[in-house]
Amino acid sequence: MTGAYNLLIGLHIICVIAWMAGLMMLPRLYAYHTETAAPGSEFDAHFTRWEGKVIKIILRPALVLVWALGLSLIYVDSQIRGAGFLAEPWMLTKLTGIVFVTGWHAFISNAHKGFLAGRRDRTAKFWRMTNELPFLAAIVMVLAVTTKFGNH
Repeated sequence: MTGAYNLLIGLHIICVIAWMAGLMMLPRLYAYHTETAAPGSEFDAHFTRWEGKVIKIILRPALVLVWALGLSLIYVDSQIRGAGFLAEPWMLTKLTGIVFVTGWHAFISNAHKGFLAGRRDRTAKFWRMTNELPFLAAIVMVLAVTTKFGNH
């Protein structure tokens, strides 16, 4: 069981890294897109294609795998520890972070529709200022899990 459990954790971490990379890459592309590509231009078409690939090739698969592996880990942990660990402060912090990052994923993925329609709904400054939000959430989640604060 230990080897399979450790493999599950390792795969989960790898998928989280891929997800974080996409979540940080897409807003940066949006910032450059907003600043440099006029709606309807050839450069605009290149940006929307690149952004679409980040969503399809990195973000969506990583989201699905992170959730599937994470739920698998919750299931295994609940068999080992009982379901009570889900109410511990460190786990509630992680779950809150997951909800935030998943919501951010939906927000930036939906923003792509505006670019496809030729709109610039947010400024380049907005995209730059929010670019690191998933990483800040990841810091909090990783520290919550690794320190298991609130445990007696």
